[in-house]
Amino acid sequence: MKIVVQEAPFNFAAEVEDFGQGRADMGAIVTFTGVVRDNDAGDLDAMEIEHYPGMTQKALEKIASDASARWDLGDVLIIHRYGRLEPGEKIMMVATSSPHRKDAFEAADFLMDYLKSRAPFWKKEHTGGDASWVDAKDSDEDALNRW
Repeated sequence: MKIVVQEAPFNFAAEVEDFGQGRADMGAIVTFTGVVRDNDAGDLDAMEIEHYPGMTQKALEKIASDASARWDLGDVLIIHRYGRLEPGEKIMMVATSSPHRKDAFEAADFLMDYLKSRAPFWKKEHTGGDASWVDAKDSDEDALNRW
């Protein structure tokens, strides 16, 4: 299990290549990468992500352990960035490996739902000199509640 919270960009291809090394017993690797998307008005300058380092690391380690206990996983990777990110930049990535694809897909989906709705990150949108905190969405909570 690898959990990384960092300000710097990450290299998706290198992370995936490293994640899959030496695991001939795993039949599936599932990955997801979240990207800063522009807002509906098309005027997002940046997304600012804040967190409390110790709390965030522990929370992500716990949810990765929970996923590993629920599904037959060989490994879990979570990378999440913080700081100021512009539209098009990668925010996070999740990777799961399993002997079977269903477990890898379900565990990755579970982790993504958690990261979107419950992980201890706070997001602020910067648009045209203004800044506002991003509110939680009912649809994100609904997605997490299915688990």
